[in-house]
Formats: sequence, C-alpha cells, structure tokens
Amino acid sequence: MSIEDDVALLERVPTLRLLGTAALRMLAIGSEQRDFSPGDYLFNAGDDADAGYIVQRGSFRIEDGGAEVVAGPGSLIGELALIVPMKRPSSASAIDHASVIRVARSLFQRVLESDPTAARRLRDELATRTSQLASDLVMAGAKLII
Repeated sequence: MSIEDDVALLERVPTLRLLGTAALRMLAIGSEQRDFSPGDYLFNAGDDADAGYIVQRGSFRIEDGGAEVVAGPGSLIGELALIVPMKRPSSASAIDHASVIRVARSLFQRVLESDPTAARRLRDELATRTSQLASDLVMAGAKLII
C-alpha cells in the first residue's frame, strides 16, 4: 500500500481522524506494516503494550477472558496503548490472512507534540468519552440499587 492509501485508512478510524491529514501523514510515514497468517497472534494478554494497530485487511479475534470481539479493516486495536504504558488486557489473533499498520506509542506521542491543535482535539474527545463513561456507570449503578 502507498502512503496515501495508509492515510486514507487512518482517516477511517474515528479517534485518529480527529488528528487531521498532516498528522495522519506523519503517522503513515513513520508506521510499519505487518502481515499475519490465520492463527498468528498480534499480541497476548500480559504483553507490554507499546503500540496500536489499524487493521488493513483481514480480521482479528480479540479475546478478553470469556468475551470475544472481531476487528476488521479500519478497526483500531489497542487504542489506549497509544497514550499510556500498560500491559495488554486481552489477546488478538488473526482469523484469516491479515495485515495491520503498527503505530508505536513513541511515534504517536511525537506527532501529538509536533501538532498541539491535533493533541487538543484528541484530549477533548477523550475527555468527552470519559465523561460519558462516568455517566453510564452512575446510571448502571442507580439501576442496580433499585
């Protein structure tokens, strides 16, 4: 895929779209593509999380204990790892022949540092999500009390 194809794919990811084209171009140039065969692991629960992955083609099964989610093209896997050091809470394996764009946390942070406006847009989106999550938890807690 070309850099332009990668930028177009990154623009499909809601969180990344907020950064704008210039920042996405920097991410596309600095990231790497990885290919997987069916059954190959993208990562395992407990691994150090130092990157996020955007699915280019194919799909991945993400397993967290008993829960399972399938991520296909345009999905961002490991979003939180772009922002904070952590351990992977789940495992992800290729369901079929698949490829991803790997965005290292260090690259992501350099892009945010070089584009304060993009960083503010991302901060505002994360603040909105956090506020909504807190509200959802309060509502769920209130329903449990009744």
